[in-house]
Amino acid sequence: MAGTSPRGKEALAAEAWRRCFNFFMRTRGQRDRVLERLDLTPNDARALASLDQGEGKVMRALAEEWACDASNATWVVDRLESRGLAARAADPEDRRVKRVTLTARGAKVRRQLQEGMYEPPPELLQLDMAELEQLRSIFERLLPTPDAKGR
Repeated sequence: MAGTSPRGKEALAAEAWRRCFNFFMRTRGQRDRVLERLDLTPNDARALASLDQGEGKVMRALAEEWACDASNATWVVDRLESRGLAARAADPEDRRVKRVTLTARGAKVRRQLQEGMYEPPPELLQLDMAELEQLRSIFERLLPTPDAKGR
């Protein structure tokens, strides 16, 4: 695309993003079925994805990560805790602070959630191998270093 004007590049990027976003939204039903099968809300899924079984995270950090107020983070953690998916415990360094971790059951549900969410929509399977490799390569450039959880 040598010689493409910045305005042309912006327009092309906008069109590519619009198509990507529309594809993601059009395939929402597949993701919604995974959430329904696991009896999770989108907030539950986001919370499970950000927790671990080890060190855990303090409530304040969760509220910041989830871009919500502390009371909403508490409500989400209450819901996970009531289902046995997360646990709160006093922070060893400051007992006034609560640290949230995934339970073994929460880790299992998170694995099931990831397996379901990572199942490709049927439309992707209509692409040939070369197209899929090209698409994967593009996303590798956009998201070069996934963390250990595959995000």
